[in-house]
Amino acid sequence: MKVRSLSLGLLLASLFFSACLQAVELKDDVPETYIVKKGDTLWGISGMYLDEPWRWPELWDVNPQIDNPHLIFPGDELYIIWVDGQPRLRLRRGDLKLEPSMRVSALDLAIPAIPLDQIEAFLLYHRIIHADELNNSAYVVAGAQEHLISAPGDHIFGRGPFPEGERAYGIYRTGDTYRDPLTDELLGYQAKDIGNAKLLSSSEEAIKELEINRVTEEVRIADRLLPLPERVLDSTFYPKAPNVPVENGYMIAVDGGVTQIGAMDIVVINKGERDGMEVGDVLAVYQTGELVFDQVAEENVRLPDVRAGLAMVFQTYEKASYALVLKSNRPLKVLDKVKNP
Repeated sequence: MKVRSLSLGLLLASLFFSACLQAVELKDDVPETYIVKKGDTLWGISGMYLDEPWRWPELWDVNPQIDNPHLIFPGDELYIIWVDGQPRLRLRRGDLKLEPSMRVSALDLAIPAIPLDQIEAFLLYHRIIHADELNNSAYVVAGAQEHLISAPGDHIFGRGPFPEGERAYGIYRTGDTYRDPLTDELLGYQAKDIGNAKLLSSSEEAIKELEINRVTEEVRIADRLLPLPERVLDSTFYPKAPNVPVENGYMIAVDGGVTQIGAMDIVVINKGERDGMEVGDVLAVYQTGELVFDQVAEENVRLPDVRAGLAMVFQTYEKASYALVLKSNRPLKVLDKVKNP
């Protein structure tokens, strides 16, 4: 029995990866050449060439003569070539003209996969944390002059573990609890962004003083203080199909508490790094088929799931991930399924 299960698993894996190797097909009206413009996104460019934009890596042909050929910049010219009967996209590097006062790095100029302004603030300040990380973190014990005023420059006092050498802290409040809808496993907690603070006290003091330098709302007693992670916003990740089969995946929460989810909304999915999720993975969103009554058979039947959108993972954690809805054909909602595209 175990041998049969293993063989079936290998067969399914083989079929999945064989599907990924199918020839990529161009749209009928692709441009022969295209000059990349400021404001373009990789997702938008991919959609000009492919009905399945997440298969961009299969179309993209590395240019060894260009430094870091995976980066695309305004002014670059894209053009199609054919290799062994398969389309490949190449580029000719154009000259990017800057104003005399502009001093930016090449990475800053690279075309992003998606509009970074949709997720930049979210990436900087929102987190999914484990119970141990929450319970073992420092917290706000009091405010200056026995009250809390949520304004930059105000002082607060914290108690608990403050890691050596850490001076910049995020102020967080426990928000939603994320659980797997099928197993009820605890996946993590939403760390709701309240603001930032700078540590003023020395590490020897039991209760430490901090100065608030950014707030989104009033700071409260027991708000948590976590060292701010060093994050570099990566504008160069590429949309792609997941490397693994996605099974029993769901959108389990949405930022902002809205009831209907649409394009450019940020959602939490119940799949993370342990499930093989990677930044850039594109997932198809499916609505669960409706339960209807079959009047002929006189019984309830479940209709097939209906494909309703696409989402791309942009931040992964161990058991859950953040994803941006790229496309929705109809209003989506929490507990809609996510699968391989």
